[in-house]
Amino acid sequence: MPKKLKETLLIDAKKIEEAGEGIALAGEIIRRGGLVAFPTETVYGLGANAFSPEAVQKIFQAKGRPPDNPLIVHIAQEGTLEELVEHIPEKTRELVRRFWPGPLTVVLKKKSAVPPEVTAGLDTVAVRMPLHPAALALIKEAGLPIAAPSANLSGRPSPTTAQHVLEDMQGKVEALVDGGPCVVGLESTVLDLSSEKPLLLRPGGVTLEELQEVLGEVEVEDRSSPGEEEVPSSPGLKYRHYAPGVPMYLVEGEPFRVRETIKKLCHENCLKGNKVGILVTAENAGYFQADAVEVLGSRLSPQEIAASFFYSLRRLDASGVDLILAESFEEKGIGRALMNRLRKAASGKIIKAK
Repeated sequence: MPKKLKETLLIDAKKIEEAGEGIALAGEIIRRGGLVAFPTETVYGLGANAFSPEAVQKIFQAKGRPPDNPLIVHIAQEGTLEELVEHIPEKTRELVRRFWPGPLTVVLKKKSAVPPEVTAGLDTVAVRMPLHPAALALIKEAGLPIAAPSANLSGRPSPTTAQHVLEDMQGKVEALVDGGPCVVGLESTVLDLSSEKPLLLRPGGVTLEELQEVLGEVEVEDRSSPGEEEVPSSPGLKYRHYAPGVPMYLVEGEPFRVRETIKKLCHENCLKGNKVGILVTAENAGYFQADAVEVLGSRLSPQEIAASFFYSLRRLDASGVDLILAESFEEKGIGRALMNRLRKAASGKIIKAK
């Protein structure tokens, strides 16, 4: 049975076969225009009826999200894509066959049924099919597509557990479906297929290399952010994202030099009386004396590092440190998505290791 937590109903869906009653209730909340936070394989989402402008506006209000930041529409069946977009190119169908359900979002020309509140007034819509049994069950139970950004306050680190959602959204959503920790831990890859050349807007769980295996050449969005007057074509492009409440510095360079630079910075800040938190790999954790150390995982397992990134960042943010120092990673495979999030979390505070 679901239980009430103040104003937010907590629905345990870690065992999906036992969550039928709760999922049914969550689906009914979506149908009548309410907000439901739910798990995906990437991060937790904050969902509303994608066909209802009024419901979608509640997402922006709950998050404090700028209205010119488009949302991703989540579906549970491939056929639903035809209700949302004007045309499905063959290359899109190839990608869908290989990567759906999974952490890939495709951007295509939208149909008029998709309200402008979802797309920030753009003529395109971002769509994906999540790979999480609770997410798929919720979408099917609701009987309609669900628009959902990450279920955190705008600008905060993304939530990868139900507890993270409660920290930011308690009382702001009617229900929270708890499906356990997210296994990918970084938001989905966003690929624009609305024009002739595929354009990678945001790296994520499906890597550039995997996309190239299917599509051949894929262009990569190389702007750190659109201009102030420009509407971003994908979530995560324009505004401050993923940032902790204390300053975070990303140290980039050769791994040995990165380690030595972080070690030096830890010592300097300790002498100044600053409490230092560090985000490091298992291979380097023993080299530092810091007030809080979060081990992301082994460099031999980049997926493990990506999955623990937001979880560890939130733990450091809550630990009482004055600043955070983070290692950098090679920008290939999932490392490209990880470095994208690290740079955004650091808000431009990059230190080059010497």
